[in-house]
Amino acid sequence: MSKTVAIIVVVVVAIIAFVVTNYNRLIRMIEEVNNNKHQIDIQLDRRFKVFESLINVVNKYMNYEQTTLKDVVALRNQATQAVGSGDEKARMAAENQISQIARGINVVFEQYPDLKANQNAMQLQEEIVNTENKLTFSKQAYNDSIERYNAQKKSFFQSFIVKMFAGSLDKTFEYWQLDDKTIAEQEKYTVKL
Repeated sequence: MSKTVAIIVVVVVAIIAFVVTNYNRLIRMIEEVNNNKHQIDIQLDRRFKVFESLINVVNKYMNYEQTTLKDVVALRNQATQAVGSGDEKARMAAENQISQIARGINVVFEQYPDLKANQNAMQLQEEIVNTENKLTFSKQAYNDSIERYNAQKKSFFQSFIVKMFAGSLDKTFEYWQLDDKTIAEQEKYTVKL
């Protein structure tokens, strides 16, 4: 085999290896984004279940829970319908409104001293706080993974690979918006005893 043919073979193999390696890296990044989105879904489902449990515990104490439960269920239904139709913005808006309701739970507890003393209610209230914190971290991880993927797919050589395999590599993901005010509120959010 001539030296020229050997060099051509080595170059072709190197190019193929480069393309395969970068293709696989981009696929891993897409899967990371999908996994992080799934983690948000888990926290959203957990939050809904904790709300239901809390509302059942506080049922004998106040009338507020009827409106809260109806609002949470309606918003959850909106989010579910948005998922079904592929409308991520509508889903995010509905889930963010549920977060607003969660932040108002402490105010309600202050109005009912007996409820404040109820151990189950306190544990569930703490679960809502924990779930909201986990949800915030999940959203941030999701947004960060989108940033990493977008930066990678726009880099010089990877952009050519993305164009070559656009069907499987050129994905667009909707950021889960967290404004600075919401982040600051969630960092200050505590259970008042």
